[in-house]
Amino acid sequence: MRRAFDGLELGPMAWRPTWRRSIVHRLTAVDVLTLLYVAFATAALVAFPGGDRAAWNWLLAAHALIVVLVLLAPAAREAGPLGRFLGDWYPMLLLGGLYAEVGVVNVTLGYEHDQTIQRLEQWVFGSQLAYRWIREWPNPLFSGVMHGCYLAYYAILYASPLALWFTGRRDAARHTILAVMVVFYFCYVVFLFYPVAGPRYAFGLAHNAATQVWPARLAQWLLDRGDSWGAAFPSSHVAAAVVATLCALRYWRALGLVLTPLTLGLVMSVVYGQFHYAVDATAGLIVAGAVFASQYVYASAPAPAATALAEGRLETGPA
Repeated sequence: MRRAFDGLELGPMAWRPTWRRSIVHRLTAVDVLTLLYVAFATAALVAFPGGDRAAWNWLLAAHALIVVLVLLAPAAREAGPLGRFLGDWYPMLLLGGLYAEVGVVNVTLGYEHDQTIQRLEQWVFGSQLAYRWIREWPNPLFSGVMHGCYLAYYAILYASPLALWFTGRRDAARHTILAVMVVFYFCYVVFLFYPVAGPRYAFGLAHNAATQVWPARLAQWLLDRGDSWGAAFPSSHVAAAVVATLCALRYWRALGLVLTPLTLGLVMSVVYGQFHYAVDATAGLIVAGAVFASQYVYASAPAPAATALAEGRLETGPA
């Protein structure tokens, strides 16, 4: 069927947007990054077929749903405040599921590279710090502070972009989300192709005064129920928390100063609490530095923070 308009006869294809114009050109950097990660994760499932074919099929189906979600995100961002929030925040909301997938894949395959990382630890630090530190200095007060900082991980991770978002610094929040997701996607790809279980699994857990304080017991209780095996090197905890804090320092200094001591404590806590090897934490710092530095190379400056108008309304600028 052909339609006439202002004397012109147009074919049916002229009445609907092309694929490139309606979808591809509206994808943001975080959308493209998510699609790339799904491609790598799918490649891992294909390259390392597990014994449980049903589980693999469910994971592949989940990947297909994520692709659909990414393609719907541009339309969601134009569907009002809630849609805009979900369209920009969906990668952060998927983190729990993607992290769990890493554990499912690695547990099913059942191989790790801990001995290589332990040799690297010995070469770099001259000792197995993750094993010795909490055993040789079982200070309950220090342990409580360290494990408290470790438990603050999700608060650090989400407080940075959320605070920026709800104070009108929308572009800064988007830059922060992108930087954090670069960290996670990179680390998750490494976890899938080079799994390291970590000292929590490679060594027996310590039992002394430092492990009896309630923050330490709570951390172990949470990890017993929600840890992903094979997700130790590099430390995504360190890399993501450091990037979130650096972005806060860049875009809202007061917020960054609040998060900084918690983040410094977290970097130490992952080793003291025997959650990561020291080289895991070091590698996490290197990843964080590289990702944050890349913002200055590729990212444009974010829009200024919200300012109050004379009428008392809030000016947020373009969302």
